[in-house]
Amino acid sequence: MRSTVDPQKIEQLMKILGKEARGSGCIYFTGGASALLIGWRNSTIDIDIRLDPEPPGIFQAIAKIKQDLNINIELASPQDFLPPLPGWRDRSRFIARQGDISFYHYDFTAQALAKLSRGYNRDLDDVKAMYDQNLFLLQDLQDGFNAIEPEMIRFPSLDPAILRTKVEQFIESCNTQAEEHE
Repeated sequence: MRSTVDPQKIEQLMKILGKEARGSGCIYFTGGASALLIGWRNSTIDIDIRLDPEPPGIFQAIAKIKQDLNINIELASPQDFLPPLPGWRDRSRFIARQGDISFYHYDFTAQALAKLSRGYNRDLDDVKAMYDQNLFLLQDLQDGFNAIEPEMIRFPSLDPAILRTKVEQFIESCNTQAEEHE
C-alpha cells in the first residue's frame, strides 16, 4: 500500500522528474496534487498528472519514483472524463520548472467541471475551495460547459443535461451565498 502524499513529496517528485527526464515537456497536476500545492487539503492518496507534450524518458522516471517515494501516480486529467475545454493550456497555471520539465496546475475551470460531473462529496468540496480561492470564475464555468456540451456525445457515460443542472446549481449556490454576505 502506498503512503499518503503531502506537498513535500510533490516537491520531491518535481525535482526528481526534472533530473530524470531525457528531454523537455510539460506535466499538469490535477485534483489532489493541486489541492495540496495550493493549500486547501493536507494530503491525497495519489498524484494525478497529464503529460502534454510527453517528456522523453518520463515513464521510466515515474516507475522509479513510485517506488522510491512510495507514492501512487496516475495518468488522469479532466480530459479523461470530459471533452477538453478550448484554451485549457492557456488557463493552466505555471508552478515551476525543474530541468527541462515545466509543471502546471491543469486548468481549474476544467477541473471544476470534471469534479462537478463526478459529484462525490470530496469533489464538490474541492470545487467550492477552488472557487473560494478565485481559481476560476463562475462565468468561465458556464462558458466552459457551453463550449464542450456539443462534444459530450463522445463520452457515452456523460449525461449533458445532468451536468448542466449540476453546473447551474453550483453557480446558483455561489451567487446565493454572495448575496447573503452583502
